[in-house]
Amino acid sequence: MLEETIQRTKAYYCLECGICTGSCPVSRYHPDFSPRLMVERALLRPDGPSLDDREVWSCLTCGTCSARCPSLVDYNEFTRATRVAARAEGTAGIDTHAGTMIAFMELQTNAAGERDLSWIAADVRTSRKGKVLFFTGCLPYFGVVFRDYGVDTVGMANSTIRLMNAAGVRPVVSCGERCCGHDPYWTGDARTMKTLARRNLEMIKESGAQKVVFACPECYVMFKLVYPKYFGVLGFDVAHVTEFLAPRVAAGKLRFAEREGVVTYHDPCRLGRYAGVYDEPRELLAAVPGLELVEMPRARAEALCCGSSAWVSCTRVNKQIQLERLAEAADTGASTLVTGCPKCNIHLACAAKDGDLEKKIEIKFVTDVMAEALGS
Repeated sequence: MLEETIQRTKAYYCLECGICTGSCPVSRYHPDFSPRLMVERALLRPDGPSLDDREVWSCLTCGTCSARCPSLVDYNEFTRATRVAARAEGTAGIDTHAGTMIAFMELQTNAAGERDLSWIAADVRTSRKGKVLFFTGCLPYFGVVFRDYGVDTVGMANSTIRLMNAAGVRPVVSCGERCCGHDPYWTGDARTMKTLARRNLEMIKESGAQKVVFACPECYVMFKLVYPKYFGVLGFDVAHVTEFLAPRVAAGKLRFAEREGVVTYHDPCRLGRYAGVYDEPRELLAAVPGLELVEMPRARAEALCCGSSAWVSCTRVNKQIQLERLAEAADTGASTLVTGCPKCNIHLACAAKDGDLEKKIEIKFVTDVMAEALGS
């Protein structure tokens, strides 16, 4: 398995130039961590990598190293494959929140039961069948855990539907939906991911949807890049909510009232480096009269990670990365940091609450900002 992983991820092509380490946000605060050395140790050990190595679980899989590697080594896939091997040998991962988040995702593999849709606000309109489906992911659940941090993920889901309604779309929201499987997939549990994926693909087929819209970039990337590798052509189109709304704004189907303010935008790793979606979130923000967008020094493909992924590892190093990003956002002079990912919102809000920042900045999900402008 190790040999196949090395060949598939082009690990043998490493030039030992150090670009990956110099680019890695973890290496900045954890000098012993290096994407290159993680692979090198695996190559040098006759029996393969030590699956107890913390490096396997410290990697953010943010994609920065792979995006900059002159040899195109896929360090992120190497990390994931090594985690698969670790799970197979019974080595547990380093799951945050005592494994609660991963556990409830695994529970959703049960074929019985339906999701509670009582979270849907009274002023939004949804359907049971239709051409457009809004895949809510785990947003209805996250709010229970993170409401004390001022993060309203249920509100994010409702603001997304509210905008879709304003654009003339009444999306399907299904009680048969399951977790997309992103976090099990990236923590080495491919079996759980595939079970969840099958349930979701069956649900979408039954709904009659021809397009599936996501608020969460992680869900979006799973459907766009991962599901097809396991299940072939899906038979429907996928879009992040910003991709879905931006052309409708350009066509005049969505208009916003004036909102004075200065914002900066944080590019999520999955939406940006993985899926290449950079323009649409900015086009939406630019469509609000009076709203000024200022960029951070590291933006688009160069954006700094929010410091965590797949609920793996939340240490002093992760917090320092998050605080660095918040300070960078505050230094732009913006009063609001807008994210294109609910999880980025959670992680940065958590760090803002726990950290001692000289400059405070509000953190909002992109559809919340847009929906507020609708309501004026």
